[in-house]
Amino acid sequence: MAQGRERDEGPHSTGGSSLSVRWVQGFPKQNVHFVNNNTICYPCGNFVIFINIETKKKTVLQCSNGIVGVVATNIPYEVVAFSDRKLKPLIHIYSFPGLTRRTKLKGNILLDYTLLSFSYCGTYLASYSSLPEFELALWNWESNIILCKKSQPGMDVNQMSFNPMNWRQLCLSSPSTVSVWTIERSKQEHYFKAGLVKLPLEDGSFFNETDVVFPQSLPKDLIYGPVLPLSAIAGLVGEEAETFRPKDDLYPLLHPTMHCWTPTSDLYIGCEEGHLLVINGDTLKVTVLNKIEEESPSDRRNFISPVTLVYQKEGMLASGIDGFVYSFIIKDGSYMIEDFLEIERPVEHMIFSPNYTMLLIQTDKGSVYIYTFGEKPILSKVLDACDGTFQAIDFITPGTQHFMTLTHSGEVCVWWLEDCACVSKIYLNIPAFQIHCIIAFLHVGEQAQWRYTSGVYFKQATVLACCPSSFSAAVGTESGSVYFISVYHEESPQVMHKAFLSESSVRHIVYDQRGIFLLVGTSEGKVFVINANSSSSFQIIGFTEVAKDIVQISTVSLLETDMVEVMVLSSFPEAGRSRLEMFTLPTLLSQVSTNFADERGRLKDELIHKYLYELEHTLSSAVLDFQSKQLYGFCSQVPYICSYLLPKKEHTGIYILKPYQKVQSRQYGPGILYLSSHGLLLITIAKCGILCIRDIYTLETFAWCRSHSHQGHGIQSMRISMDGKNILVNGRDDGTLVYLKWKRFGGHLANDILDYYQKLLIFLSSTMDKENDYLSRTPKVSMDLTSNSEHTKQKASTDSSQDELVLTDVKKEIPWIQQKSQEAIKKEVNLFSKKKEEIKKGIKALSKTILNMMEENDKLENIAKLDQQEFGLDLEALKRLHDESQEEVAKMKKDVEMHNLAKSYLAELIKEECWNSMAVKGRALKCFHIPCVVENFPMKARTAEELKELERVLQQKKIEAECLKLRKEIVEAQSGVTLVKKRHEEDDEEEEEEDKKVEYSNLPNYLLGSLSTDFGVDTSFLSSQLELHSREEKINQIILLKDIIYKVKTAFNDEFDAAYKQKEFEIARVKERNVRIREIILDLELEEAVWQPEFEDCEKPERTLVVRDEEITANKHVKPWHKAKAELITNRETEHWLLIQGTNTRLRALMDMMGGVLEVKKEDILRMVIPQPAFMAKPDAVWTEEERKQFKDYEKKVKELNEERDKYRKSLEAELKKLQNSIQESTQAFDEHLKRLFERRVKAEMVTNQEELKINNLAFSLLLDEELSSREKFLNNYLTRKQQEKSQTSEAVRKSREDLDVYKEHYDNLLAEDKVMDRSFKKEFVEIPSHQVDILYKLFKRRPR
Repeated sequence: MAQGRERDEGPHSTGGSSLSVRWVQGFPKQNVHFVNNNTICYPCGNFVIFINIETKKKTVLQCSNGIVGVVATNIPYEVVAFSDRKLKPLIHIYSFPGLTRRTKLKGNILLDYTLLSFSYCGTYLASYSSLPEFELALWNWESNIILCKKSQPGMDVNQMSFNPMNWRQLCLSSPSTVSVWTIERSKQEHYFKAGLVKLPLEDGSFFNETDVVFPQSLPKDLIYGPVLPLSAIAGLVGEEAETFRPKDDLYPLLHPTMHCWTPTSDLYIGCEEGHLLVINGDTLKVTVLNKIEEESPSDRRNFISPVTLVYQKEGMLASGIDGFVYSFIIKDGSYMIEDFLEIERPVEHMIFSPNYTMLLIQTDKGSVYIYTFGEKPILSKVLDACDGTFQAIDFITPGTQHFMTLTHSGEVCVWWLEDCACVSKIYLNIPAFQIHCIIAFLHVGEQAQWRYTSGVYFKQATVLACCPSSFSAAVGTESGSVYFISVYHEESPQVMHKAFLSESSVRHIVYDQRGIFLLVGTSEGKVFVINANSSSSFQIIGFTEVAKDIVQISTVSLLETDMVEVMVLSSFPEAGRSRLEMFTLPTLLSQVSTNFADERGRLKDELIHKYLYELEHTLSSAVLDFQSKQLYGFCSQVPYICSYLLPKKEHTGIYILKPYQKVQSRQYGPGILYLSSHGLLLITIAKCGILCIRDIYTLETFAWCRSHSHQGHGIQSMRISMDGKNILVNGRDDGTLVYLKWKRFGGHLANDILDYYQKLLIFLSSTMDKENDYLSRTPKVSMDLTSNSEHTKQKASTDSSQDELVLTDVKKEIPWIQQKSQEAIKKEVNLFSKKKEEIKKGIKALSKTILNMMEENDKLENIAKLDQQEFGLDLEALKRLHDESQEEVAKMKKDVEMHNLAKSYLAELIKEECWNSMAVKGRALKCFHIPCVVENFPMKARTAEELKELERVLQQKKIEAECLKLRKEIVEAQSGVTLVKKRHEEDDEEEEEEDKKVEYSNLPNYLLGSLSTDFGVDTSFLSSQLELHSREEKINQIILLKDIIYKVKTAFNDEFDAAYKQKEFEIARVKERNVRIREIILDLELEEAVWQPEFEDCEKPERTLVVRDEEITANKHVKPWHKAKAELITNRETEHWLLIQGTNTRLRALMDMMGGVLEVKKEDILRMVIPQPAFMAKPDAVWTEEERKQFKDYEKKVKELNEERDKYRKSLEAELKKLQNSIQESTQAFDEHLKRLFERRVKAEMVTNQEELKINNLAFSLLLDEELSSREKFLNNYLTRKQQEKSQTSEAVRKSREDLDVYKEHYDNLLAEDKVMDRSFKKEFVEIPSHQVDILYKLFKRRPR
């Protein structure tokens, strides 16, 4: 038997086995092309597929260098050109139908060709590449040479076509530009000449573009100099200056989508905005065609953005994204749109057949239709594309006639294996749960009509597997469901069951080799075991938990055993390890499943003999051999295939496996291992796209095939039939399905495989007959939302127990695993119901006791009371609430701290920029009595570089002055004799000059060009404004002017500081006098307010940076222990003061006898009161003489006291008036001084503005010089470039003239020979009769020349 062969027998003889491609199935992702009137072709993966329209027969051409790039066809020569996508790609040209290679074109392209186009006549091929060359090349493909090429950096072209009437014209279009290239030829030399089409604006109007190189309409400015082009202002001097436009000067243009040529060599251009343009092929003049609106535009298809265009008589055909083909009737600069044809999908490409009897229509999905013109037009479907790429594939048992495919959208197709003809289709409705409503239809044998409503979307199908023991298949989905499909009738497959396992997506579906169990792996790390027999209604036996990231599930199910070995591979990429979990399933598990699984459906590990293994490196795939003694793994990080021996003894925990045998795979990228159903072939696939078939014992490759390429991310999956003769390989991203078959396969290995295949069929025959009989009698099940769904009616519950099921009236599909969990909960509730009632009663009694305790606690004193929270029994909940509140408080504190930190950082930046960096802080001074404010000049400190530059300029000026002085002395010494002779004349001249100097010194400063001398600034180093010519002189002048501004501001700031100090002195003096004024007002008991001047915030801006306590409106948060401490300190200080006051007898005596003073001051006379004698309380009649004398003395003292009071009051009033007048005079004097300082400030600002105006004029002069210099450099470069072009043109003209002279000489020689032949013609036929000679002569005259 195959699985029983030992290693000592040695490797099998394969008899020189090899694989060949039988057919390729794929749908076009690029444009479909005609090869001849009956054949079309398109690229698909590594192949170019040819389809005969009449017979639907397919032929494939494989690219030996990997995936096919772009394709083009030449109908007259019946050749096909395509590029590969390797580094430094090639262009391959094959003839059809022989599919023999004509030639191979090799250029200098580094990455990829994006466009290829044949000319309609001649052997010319145009190619275009994108990054990094952006190169357009013209080939003579028959001679294998490049005629000419041109690079266009940054120009990404999406369509390229030759003019059908003139191969010398080539149109290239992109979403932003259209260009027409003319191919000029002189003898064997070819040249590209580009003509860029000027597109209209988005609204269809044209923009009057001015010449940016030599503008003629620029305004003239006599004040600020010449107005230069924008390129000169931008400083551009190269070729970019010829096309430069500022951002504000760019207007949105139309965006071309497609173009097509006309027989008159004009171009039709369709635009994204809906406009249709006509471009003259010779003048490149653009005309916007006007659309003739219908009287009643009925629907949404009024606006059309053409996706593809083809020319037809009196107009063209166009398609949009709405699935319609329109006919454009063009006449006299206008066009009208008519509906031509309706297609069910958006049309992406159209092309006429070479004989113009058929129109090929290609949809966005890849379907191809042929519209045949005639009296009764016919629309036929040549290629019916699937709804997306193939996600999974598998053979229908036994794998000799049919196979199935699955797409992401849930489309399941059944195909003939012989010719890959589609037998039937079925569309699964895979609903999502978060939806409002679902509208989906299940169709067989036709395209599904999906209709979407608000909130509806469909989850993807993931995996597919066919059952070895019956004509059924299982499909896994993202929603966690498994659909079981009956394919007993291949022409009409049907969904017969649905199992909703869990809410996690299904990632793996694997049948064992005998079709007993179906293993389903989910993304959450659960492996479900399902009975694979349809007669058991696909019973769910249970599940086991493994690691979450399941990579692969492998099984071993031998004919002579009653066990199924299962191995699950999981990866831990973070740890750089892989885990293997192995368990055993008895074949009778479905009959005793209740003993192997618990109430929640989890299989017991001890009963299924679950073992854990780990590897110290990561594997991308692993399979178990049929002897269950070792396993094979494909390493992820290194290109090796390793075998690992499994321990013979049982173990607990995790067992570390070590590699036993290592073989280099010679395949790069992560790979996958597959074991054939007979266990003799180990098949490896990888990202490189190569499939290798290895001997299971030696791991050596004896057959391989490169069916896919790494550019398409290699192979996604493969399947091999039971007999090992048929192999299906599915690409990952290229959308290609390849059928491989053995060319030669023989030897002992083939015989062993055939023997095992026959035994397996005999073993499965009884099961297959039984299951297929059941499938034939099973009616079709409607898979709507209510079919086979497990619903649970829920009722409202008033019980507080969390174990009760909350029931609602809403129907909801519940996963099997949740249903099992709910059933287990129900059983537990029923089992422990009595115990639950006892616990409830105990809780009620306990709560009653606690309430009584709380009532008693409320009656106790405060010191004996317990807190309310201490009566809470759920301490964990209390702690949790406390922790949550603390976390919330900490979060709020953190947010506030971060907010304050951000504000503080911003404040610090502002303070650093506007305050700390200022050497002189900005402040103001206000008058005391008038509204006048004077501000100083805020100034930053000059940097070391500025001071160094200033020192350099001053030193240079001093040197220039000394040099000028020395030159004058030398000149005077040399002309001494002349000076003596003309002394009298010079004396007169000096007198005149002195008079002029005196007159010049008397001129006002504003006539000298600067007022800075009024501030004591030396301007002797400044040059005259009319003597500044060089760039360096202007820069030095700017530096000196900045220094003058700095000195002027410094001089004014010194005066400002003196005034500021004077105001401080005045305020201090007013404060000092106000002390006496307050005393006088208090003595006189007047109600006058004392005027006290203060500095405002603008005068002391530093106060803004300090926050005072009175500015804070919120109360300061004081902690309780701080508050208690402050109260204790206050009480102690009060007690201490009272204690001191109680022991001071001297102070108490002074207060009692003399009012607290030892002598009476003069200021107290106004408050002095003479006490009345005590007898004055009695009537006058009862007074004694002594009392009358005392009364007279009392009156005398009162009179004297009043006189003293009047004198003192007058003196105080005089002093008060004097002090107030003094304050008024001093503050008014300061105000006058500040007014003069304000005038000084105005003058200083005028000086600084004057100097800044000079600086601006000099800066503008420098800028204008730079612009003129840039313009001059550009013109020189432009002249040089034109001279080079002129020399090249002259050389070309010279060479052409030489060629013309050679042609003329050759022509003259031929003409002379012709004359000689004409003269001697009759002499050569002397023996022939004359009438025959005349006939011959006439024929000779008519010969082609």
